[in-house]
Amino acid sequence: MKLSARLWLGECLLLLAGMGAGGIGSAYAQALPDSRSQEIQELRQQLVTLSKRLDQLTSSQPGPAPGKTPSPVQHAEAAAPATRAATAYAEAPAAASSTAAEASSPSWSSGMPSRVREFLTAIGNIEFYGDLNLSVDYASKGLKSSYVRPDGTVVSPSGNMGWQPDISSNLSYLGVRGNHKFGSAPLAFVFQLETQIDVSATAGTANSNSAQDSTVKGALTSRNSFIGLAAPAWGALKIGKTDAPYKTSTQRMNPFSGTPGDYAAIMGNTGGDNRVEFGTRLDHALWYESPSFSGLTFNALVSPGQNRGFENSTQASGESDCTGGNIPGSGGGPVACNDGSYGTAYSANVAFTRGPLYMTAAYELHRGVNRSGDVTNTPAAAASADGTDPSDVGNEWAAKIGAQYTFPTGTTISGIYEWLRRKIPSYLESQNERSRNGFWISLTQVITPKDIASLGWAHAGGTPGDPGQHNTAPADPNAIGIANPPNAANMFSLLYRHVVDKNLSIYANYALLINQANAHYALGAGGRSVTYDCHDGSSISAGAPLCYAGGRPMAVSVGLDYKF
Repeated sequence: MKLSARLWLGECLLLLAGMGAGGIGSAYAQALPDSRSQEIQELRQQLVTLSKRLDQLTSSQPGPAPGKTPSPVQHAEAAAPATRAATAYAEAPAAASSTAAEASSPSWSSGMPSRVREFLTAIGNIEFYGDLNLSVDYASKGLKSSYVRPDGTVVSPSGNMGWQPDISSNLSYLGVRGNHKFGSAPLAFVFQLETQIDVSATAGTANSNSAQDSTVKGALTSRNSFIGLAAPAWGALKIGKTDAPYKTSTQRMNPFSGTPGDYAAIMGNTGGDNRVEFGTRLDHALWYESPSFSGLTFNALVSPGQNRGFENSTQASGESDCTGGNIPGSGGGPVACNDGSYGTAYSANVAFTRGPLYMTAAYELHRGVNRSGDVTNTPAAAASADGTDPSDVGNEWAAKIGAQYTFPTGTTISGIYEWLRRKIPSYLESQNERSRNGFWISLTQVITPKDIASLGWAHAGGTPGDPGQHNTAPADPNAIGIANPPNAANMFSLLYRHVVDKNLSIYANYALLINQANAHYALGAGGRSVTYDCHDGSSISAGAPLCYAGGRPMAVSVGLDYKF
């Protein structure tokens, strides 16, 4: 808890003591036995002493140096996942400021009741934090008025495919985290509870005509939440749910986080749309975070599948949704978790930091990913040359390497190269849109102590196949998909940020995503509250709409970001 919060608490306690000095408190004290009345008087005096000491601490806090403002780069890096601030014991106790240390020192708390000392020590090890990030956007899906399918038929998207104004909550969240030291060894119990805040919209399920998700993103502890044990010598062991190491390993290279131009539109996104399969939060997980060994760190996570269904075709035990983000049946018939549901997931990364240099390598594996909805009711899916089960269930994995370097000129260059693969039988390769390579390059320049500009380019390479479920269906009705389709994509993003102070900044973002004829990547992927995808605007009562490939989504966004 920050100093201002503790001062507010001290004022509340002093007010309570003041009530006891006259009026209700005094009358109540007189009705008590002498011993209890004396105890209340002593406690009142201790609270007065506490208030005076808090005033002294406040007056001794150094103010900001004249003309000094936080580095815009530092402000941008603060957008990284909040869990990094409590990853190890060495960082977690930092939440307890000098006030808590003073409160526990014998010279300051001598004679204070033990319950008061315990309470003050406990709140000194708790920190409230958050990020309020709202923007006004103007975006277009960039879709044509009509398309000619490979079989010659003409199809047309429904609804408004052009420019539309929006207000987005982006990645706003609130959280509380802290630690509790125990025993003689330097060991601590650490915890974090974090939730998304839908500031500009009412929280609810994420069901729309382009995505079916029964989870409530704005519910309590919907974001990274965990408990664990940590020590400076060996790191931290945690259990709960968190952004996977694969995701966090390169988050610092994404200055566009939460904006329409977030690199998650392509990086870690195997099939396009707004589900980022390898840039996600993993539920029911157990993970380890190492301390720094001369700049070298590593993290490893396992999320058990806990799925009793055949080929991961049901919801995981204890979860409200299919793994992968869609309700049963969203991938077509039969009703099952057949549109990306997977079993056990493994994620790990290793990183090295030395001065201005940062390097990392990461890997993540999803076992038994069920995409049988891609071949359901397709005549060719009924049999294969070798008679194997054409259920389209296979492992998917991702690997990437990244590097970042900051020059003395205030210029930061970042680069990532990524491999995405899906392991399925060869006869299904013509509908495999999940295996490809890609890269990300970004440049950030500090212009003034308060201004920063960033430029980013993400590229998705072509895949060996396309299920043909959109406006790209193969001309042959017996075909599972299209081999070697033109489905590469490029995204370009610009960002300008003005830092007002250490908490507040103003930013503007422009993003353009260029899809080839069979590609359908989307702007705003990665958790942003307003996204711009390939689906049309037909009524949900008419069923899930088609996703029209080949669009050129474009967005302009201006927002305010307040971190505390």
